[in-house]
Amino acid sequence: MIRLFKVKETQKELARNSNGGTPTKKQSAGELRLHKDITELNLPNCCTISFPNGKDDLMNFEVTISPEDGYYAGGAFQFSFKVSPVYPHDAPKVKCIPKVYHPNIDYEGNVCLNILREDWKPVLNINTIIYGLYHLFAEPNYEDPLNHEAAEVLKNDPKAFENNVKMAMSGNYVGGAIYTHFY
Repeated sequence: MIRLFKVKETQKELARNSNGGTPTKKQSAGELRLHKDITELNLPNCCTISFPNGKDDLMNFEVTISPEDGYYAGGAFQFSFKVSPVYPHDAPKVKCIPKVYHPNIDYEGNVCLNILREDWKPVLNINTIIYGLYHLFAEPNYEDPLNHEAAEVLKNDPKAFENNVKMAMSGNYVGGAIYTHFY
């Protein structure tokens, strides 16, 4: 009897699949919401999204931000997004892939952005996160740092901070750390 129901379920799945190929995988609510978010993206020209594992893996993607103004103008900063199946109830896990000299990003790539932590709400979306990351490069925040050294330099000597950013983006050492060339 149990076997009969399994056969009927398989037949129903095959009937739903119009091309007669393999049955389609059922998407989670998180995947459906993420698909909607990605379809509705309205990114600034300096931001791009890519899917290194192909379009079939929407839950893992990368965003590149190339600021046009400010301390980080001319750089290209890549972020990995890992989205939970229970999205939007949990915020995506976002990491900066290259090491960057920034008060709100630590050397492991962790990002200090309030909407990725305590201020996350299910009404927020991927577009909001990308704009938040873009804003971190437009206006770094020394008041809520992950890289305390960079925050202190920004707070006390913005010109030295600007020089440190340029040195780091050129692939040089800053404060004992070596950085990747961003130009």
